[in-house]
Amino acid sequence: MTDLSLAKPTPSVADDGTWLACIECGETIAPFADVVYRCPECDGLLEARYDTYPDWSDFEGRGVWRYSAALPFEMGVSIEEGDTPLYTVPGIEDELGLADLRVKHEGMNPTGSFKDRGMTVGVKVADELGVDRLACASTGNTSAALACYGTRAGKPVLVLLPAGKVAAGKVAQASLHGAKICEVDGNFDDCLDVVAELANRGEAYLLNSLNPFRLEGQKTIGLEILEASKTETGRYPDRIVLPVGNAGNTAALYKCFRELVAAGAMDEDEMPALTGVQAAGAAPMVEAVENGWDEVEPWDSVETRATAIRIGNPVNAPKALPGIRATGGTAVAVEDDEITDAQRDLAGEGVGVEPASAASVAGLRKLRESGVVGEDEQVVCLTTGHLLKDPDAAAAAGSEPIPVPADADGVLDAI
Repeated sequence: MTDLSLAKPTPSVADDGTWLACIECGETIAPFADVVYRCPECDGLLEARYDTYPDWSDFEGRGVWRYSAALPFEMGVSIEEGDTPLYTVPGIEDELGLADLRVKHEGMNPTGSFKDRGMTVGVKVADELGVDRLACASTGNTSAALACYGTRAGKPVLVLLPAGKVAAGKVAQASLHGAKICEVDGNFDDCLDVVAELANRGEAYLLNSLNPFRLEGQKTIGLEILEASKTETGRYPDRIVLPVGNAGNTAALYKCFRELVAAGAMDEDEMPALTGVQAAGAAPMVEAVENGWDEVEPWDSVETRATAIRIGNPVNAPKALPGIRATGGTAVAVEDDEITDAQRDLAGEGVGVEPASAASVAGLRKLRESGVVGEDEQVVCLTTGHLLKDPDAAAAAGSEPIPVPADADGVLDAI
């Protein structure tokens, strides 16, 4: 049975107050003695745990490493990730009739997505373990971030991508940063199976979100949202709406909240309702939430133009489903056309995002229309990647260029 409680005594395996714990059987594991991704006793997911949890007074500086007191190290392999903007979007806020709506734009990280937060921590862990080659399966953003942080750390990077299913902007980043890219004849879940086998053979260090230290970096999204919301509005948001692929951010945000409650910095009833959004063609988490299932049933076939969330078997579902339920959240599926409409609407507010990011706004719109989200709510939508991550989708969603002659009168006639 999944156990996400933090109130446990510090085990003898802890290293400077840090250890790994299995969320299924409770086994505790030394964090940096050996490479480990899953529980050696029951194959359950692992979670990083600490002997103390900091409150707001323990944080200083900017970016991800402002929150080093909540992380395993004082500093990681960094290119100044984090500290992303929390935008107002007054047009969408008015249209939806909400008390307050903000957009946390993770596309403003160095490689253009939230994945940088996980890599600054994860690549540092690879250093601590003394491993060389880094590897990931990816729908694009993970590969771009790992390639960048891997080269920064002087480590070779292997990337497995589903052939023909990854946006050009993301492949270009991984390529330019020097990763060895292999296109797999299969989907993302097939890629993850292969790279996990390579990792188990000791051929590479896996830095997908199955790696518990990836999510430690990603929980700083929640810390930034909560701090900025409190500063700008005087309170924490009622709800955070986010796209769901592998469900790593959902799991990471819930861990952020639990740690703040453990530190006495947040009351349990102040946790924002975690609200996941998936594309209708790749919605196993939504299916599980709607049916009240304890586990996700994997989808063998998934399809959506929101390539970053085209995932049929979300590995972090055992951590994410309890988070959605414990915070009073929900999950909703949206059609690709609804995602594109939301992408255009965000662009109209000056916020440029890739399709998967816009799913959060599309989902919020659907939940607002159905009355699940009330007009008095203060909401933050998480957008996970920059518009230029998927230039083809951006061009398809935008307006067509108008051919004109090379004179001013011709231009004026056209407009």
